[in-house]
Amino acid sequence: MSEQKINTKCVQAGYTPKNGEPRQIPVIQSTTFKYDTSEDMGKLFDLEASGYFYSRLQNPTCDMVAAKIAALEGGCAGMLTSSGQAANFFALFNICENGSHIVSSSSIYGGTFNLISVTMAKMGIDVTFVSPDCTAEELNAAFRDNTRAVFGETIANPALTVLDIEKFAKAAHDHGVPLIVDNTFPTPVNCRPIEWGADIVTHSTTKYMDGHGACVGGAIVDSGHFDWMAHAEKYPGLTTPDDSYHGIIYAEKFGKEGAFITKATSQLMRDFGCVQSPQSAFILNLGLESLHVRMPRHVENGLAVAEFLSGRDEVVSVSYPGLKGDRYYEIAKKYLPNGGCGVVSFELKGGRKAAEGFMKKLKLAAIETHVADARTCCLNPATSTHRQMTDEQLAAAGIPAGLVRMSCGLEDKEDLIADLAQALA
Repeated sequence: MSEQKINTKCVQAGYTPKNGEPRQIPVIQSTTFKYDTSEDMGKLFDLEASGYFYSRLQNPTCDMVAAKIAALEGGCAGMLTSSGQAANFFALFNICENGSHIVSSSSIYGGTFNLISVTMAKMGIDVTFVSPDCTAEELNAAFRDNTRAVFGETIANPALTVLDIEKFAKAAHDHGVPLIVDNTFPTPVNCRPIEWGADIVTHSTTKYMDGHGACVGGAIVDSGHFDWMAHAEKYPGLTTPDDSYHGIIYAEKFGKEGAFITKATSQLMRDFGCVQSPQSAFILNLGLESLHVRMPRHVENGLAVAEFLSGRDEVVSVSYPGLKGDRYYEIAKKYLPNGGCGVVSFELKGGRKAAEGFMKKLKLAAIETHVADARTCCLNPATSTHRQMTDEQLAAAGIPAGLVRMSCGLEDKEDLIADLAQALA
């Protein structure tokens, strides 16, 4: 059978039951696993055999769901984490250490901005933020000898800028480092960054992949394309002996296709324990099975709302990559030909006060610190998700004080527009 289409992978990938086995992915709700001999278990601790010994590192349910997400993204290996924030941290920290440097798009989720610029800075990891619209020359100028990764979001939250993945990938590879892309908003249904040159893909599975606000989680997918040994001096964690595992060299033992995820699992998950629960992974898989059906409706509703808002006098501007006239419309046609997501960002006249007053009048859309749900929700980033950022940082990220981020759910688009109309009135 030829390569399956993504719609089929959403339903079938990651788990194939054998004769008499459960049809649905089983929930292995166990912290530990039994072995007949100490020698058998010892092989697992030495990474000489595959299997499970403690669910803080790996769990069969989580691995089945991670395999499905890796298949959807076109990657070779994947892992689940306790949240999207944990996924981004692991993806970066797996190849960065004290003295490293990151080049990142400035237009990213506020929590991730804070993670990189504040928390990781305390670990001795520096960052240079660049505009997603920077020229190739400006992007290349941001690199240093100690740069170890490039980071960006396919569709930024909440500015809705669209990353030129090929431009960022070329710069990263020209400097011998991988490109890490957070693909949460479009999901692999609408964009697969690996096909455009990304090396590592991350997700907050809490969003569209779950799709029902039921469980928090994250995922990391490795493309298996980046040659760590070709840049061995930059990535000693992958290319030199790991004393905590009897001198194992990940890139030698597991190759390009297995080194990154194996190290992140056996080392970072071991030490930080940001594990996703089997029950959450099971719920996530239920969401994945309908992801290909839900995303087109989210896109349809998002575009309808964006078109309605763009004609209102109360609205200063509307950001939605699928909207004709949007500054990212052309690049979105390249990377997101089937649409991006259901999130619309718009600025109201009157700033923060107007945004707060407007949201109080909404009846269908709930004010939540959430996005990408079956139910429509909204928030004012300047007073919530991005409140730790200065006005200058907000401006750099493209987030004015009066910005409202609306995540259009699966309701009827006419009802959503009617709700917006009465709230604006």
